[in-house]
Amino acid sequence: MSLQATAAADPKTLAAPAARREPSRAAVIFAAFARRKIALAALIVLLVIVFACLLAPWIAPYDPSAGEVTDRLQKLGAPGHLLGTDEQGRDILSRVLYGGRLSLLSGVLPVLLASILGGGLGVAAGYFGGWTNTIIMRALDIVFSFPAILLAIGISAALGPGITNIIISATVVFIPPIARIAESAVKEVRKEEFIEAARSSGASAVLIIRAHILRNIFAKVFVFATSLIGVCLMVASGLSFLGLGVSPPTPEWGFMLNNLKQLIFINPAVTIVPGAFIFLTSLSLNLVSDALSDALELKR
Repeated sequence: MSLQATAAADPKTLAAPAARREPSRAAVIFAAFARRKIALAALIVLLVIVFACLLAPWIAPYDPSAGEVTDRLQKLGAPGHLLGTDEQGRDILSRVLYGGRLSLLSGVLPVLLASILGGGLGVAAGYFGGWTNTIIMRALDIVFSFPAILLAIGISAALGPGITNIIISATVVFIPPIARIAESAVKEVRKEEFIEAARSSGASAVLIIRAHILRNIFAKVFVFATSLIGVCLMVASGLSFLGLGVSPPTPEWGFMLNNLKQLIFINPAVTIVPGAFIFLTSLSLNLVSDALSDALELKR
């Protein structure tokens, strides 16, 4: 047998050493996040709550607005009513699932809108500096000087009850803190040499912001925004609890908490159900946000 045939017959000679691939950044971030077991459990709980609320029309056992007088004030674990019933005989599990859709919307949408508006203002203030920075940031400081919940109550009371007005008021409340984070992050990036190189090459401000600034501050703004979702959820639920949210019989966690408070001496276990969902969702969001911040190795 020839030398070439021997080499061909030997599988070891055919296997060239494969180049070791470096894991992607997304894989590294996920691995760092997954090491936080509590945060991973919180993410699973959060996903279960979100998908259960989204699938409420298919998995809720009853119509959330329909009740039976004969089923009033059923306790937790009652046959056919896992989480009991309210004073009108409406199934609380069904109302929690449907109500979670509005509660989650009022927690996520204001933060998303505030991230777009506040992020844009912060980027403009941080990049252009000078009078632009002074005007934008001092105007936002006026809004930021008011306690968040009192400002949200004032705006909602002025606009009137309704989920739309809650979203508007919560958006206004969260624009200033997001703008301050964005402005601070842009100031750090603006000092880098590649920004000076881009300016020297004749790149426009819009191009520099889009190609260099946004990609370098996105992670910090995103993580900070996710930490605000739980706070926004509690603010929106608090406004609904005060009667500034949805109108009956529409279910919403804060409104349900207000509606059930009269039963605290009759059936106390039932009254804590919507509050428990608010607490569990907010806690899960905060744990996920903290773990994500550590995984991205962001400075605090």
